[in-house]
Amino acid sequence: MRTLSTETARRLAITRQRLAGKRAKPNADGILDVVRDIGFLQLDPTNVVAQSHQLVIFSRVGPYQTKHLDTLLWDERRLFESWAHAASIVATEHYPIFDGIMRRIAAGKGFWHGFTVSGERQAQRVLAWMKANDSLRRSILRQIRDRGPLPSRAFEDQSSGAWRSSGWNNGRNVGMMLFYLQMTGQLMVAGRSGGQKLWDLPERCLPAWTPKTRLAEPAIVRLATEISLRGLGVASPADVRENFIRWKYENLPAVLASLEKDGRILPVTVQDGDRSWPGTWYVHADDMALLDRIEAGDWKPRTTLLSPFDNLIIDRKRTSRMFGFDYTMEIYVPAARRRYGYFAMPVLHEDRLVARVDPAMNRDTKRLSIRQVSVEPGCADLQVARATREAIAGLATFLGAGGIDYDGKVPARWRRALSA
Repeated sequence: MRTLSTETARRLAITRQRLAGKRAKPNADGILDVVRDIGFLQLDPTNVVAQSHQLVIFSRVGPYQTKHLDTLLWDERRLFESWAHAASIVATEHYPIFDGIMRRIAAGKGFWHGFTVSGERQAQRVLAWMKANDSLRRSILRQIRDRGPLPSRAFEDQSSGAWRSSGWNNGRNVGMMLFYLQMTGQLMVAGRSGGQKLWDLPERCLPAWTPKTRLAEPAIVRLATEISLRGLGVASPADVRENFIRWKYENLPAVLASLEKDGRILPVTVQDGDRSWPGTWYVHADDMALLDRIEAGDWKPRTTLLSPFDNLIIDRKRTSRMFGFDYTMEIYVPAARRRYGYFAMPVLHEDRLVARVDPAMNRDTKRLSIRQVSVEPGCADLQVARATREAIAGLATFLGAGGIDYDGKVPARWRRALSA
């Protein structure tokens, strides 16, 4: 069994995440190439800097025009919105994976917690609520069929029983029906208007070339496992399970064994000093040549800022193990108790996470405010500071900012290097 150093494991993961090596071109084809490799772009409404999925692309291609991403989504339809790791943007060429998942949800086999007993209970509750409110379901589908893409506000609440939960969606009957119609494959997001989703029928959203092969469950898990592992670079079964189609890898151990038997994946050991990372770790066979190059010293790192929802760090346990970096979003932490800032973006420098930058874009003045910079222990080198300054400047360019204001807390040793 091949043994990797932790440095090699990190570098392989970073490279497969398209955060090292030659950048993809900042156009539609380059963006699609990135999404293919990393598997998904998680969606989140937070927009203090830019929308997270836009930032994930920026970190990999540099400053680009967001119209290229919109073209892929709404004109060419080479990408579409679905539920992967969470609410996400995924490649249309991977549609059979999500079609299979939606069919299983529609059959009551699972939901939030995957295809487990708990997930099945959730699915049964959802389907029972949809059946009880069938008049609302039929009304929504009829109006969309007759009128074309519509926002949620176009629909009257004709529910006979409110959706009940302890969260934000309690009583949001129209919104929840639209969401469940998406999760069961009856509706898709056809576009956005003023930030609002426009809903339409899948047959009017998907391009004619969309692969429609109906995959059996083992084939879905096998394909998704390969996509997940390639995006991760090196991963344990737990890492795979938390990535891409999170929690929906039914019978994953058997699938991993089959892939290993077929030579599609290879087990490795990751050596951290005098101990190994626990459990079994895998590398995809297609990445062995890349692994050889990295171990031979052929590795071209970059410095960039990462969204809190970036694919490289979204699995916090993996991030802690791989980088020794404990990261918690502080959006929901009271301001007085925040350590690093509301939207602290980790700074990836070479193969380490070296700092956290808390930016905010003022769209009225078109200035990027840096409200706090926090440097990790042992990373205060001025070369790191200068690389971080260039990464922040790249973010400002992407956002169309006319200037950068370091108006928050910045380490004294870094202040001059950052503002130079």
